[in-house]
Amino acid sequence: MSKTTIKSTNFSFDNQVSFYKGKVRDVYNINNKHIVLVTSDRISAFDVVLPKGIPSKGGLLTGIAIKFLNETQDIVPNWFITSPHPNVSIGHFCEPFKVEMVIRGYLAGHAWREYKAGKRMICGVSLPDGLKQNDKLPNPIITPSTKAEDGLHDEDISREEILTKGIVSKEDYELLEQYTYSLFKRGTEIADKQGLILVDTKYEFGKKNNKVYLIDEIHTPDSSRYFYKDGYQLRQDTGEDQKQLSKEFVREWLIENGFQGKEGQQIPEMTDDFVNMVTARYTELYEKITGDSFTLPKNYNTIDIEAITQKALNQLQ
Repeated sequence: MSKTTIKSTNFSFDNQVSFYKGKVRDVYNINNKHIVLVTSDRISAFDVVLPKGIPSKGGLLTGIAIKFLNETQDIVPNWFITSPHPNVSIGHFCEPFKVEMVIRGYLAGHAWREYKAGKRMICGVSLPDGLKQNDKLPNPIITPSTKAEDGLHDEDISREEILTKGIVSKEDYELLEQYTYSLFKRGTEIADKQGLILVDTKYEFGKKNNKVYLIDEIHTPDSSRYFYKDGYQLRQDTGEDQKQLSKEFVREWLIENGFQGKEGQQIPEMTDDFVNMVTARYTELYEKITGDSFTLPKNYNTIDIEAITQKALNQLQ
């Protein structure tokens, strides 16, 4: 497997009108008609980009996202058109809604940390007393967050606040909720067939010609959390940690080493062993959830990403 990482891009495409560098993705707007999304090998946690890239991560994320975009297009139209390179997706330019639709079937991650701190109301959703970490919730819940401007943290927000502040219209928000529940149901069914539990995930949506599209990635370890189904209940009953496939293990490693993205904290050293372990975990999830083996093209290191992406764009004009 190639150890080369794609940490950053600085392309210049024909009819390019803007460029945005996110925590993980480099996004090129082509004439307000198409988007080129380059999924880098950067990795972030606690809204901080960590100093080292993770080999193959961008290709793994892109592959998973494309698979699930294809397998859910009967539920909601999505932005994806083509992928000329393992790290590159080209799709429709959509005006994004300024909220992320987070949906949770289990009490884990951020929601668990809030619950453990004593909160019983998360994003306007009431939770019962007596739940343990990783317990299944009575029903899946939507806990939206605002989409952060560059450098700021995403923040929890309730349905009521979104509607009151006019961030999303009532008509559109009800459609986003409907799509979110349906996508989560489909993702849960696919995961179950592969011996996994889809614990929680997030979806992003946008509009083009007044039509709602699913945008960005979907059901990847950067946007989702998975548990292994086998042994789940036994681990819950005995108080053991769940065996999971997600980015949560990176967050846990950072917490154990004194970092949660707070002012004055230093990012711990990312050893080669740790970096390789992260690649292995991402590869495991890819192969487990898709049922396919993961290989990069033999000429991966020498492919001119900009040139083949421009060629693909020319074919869409």
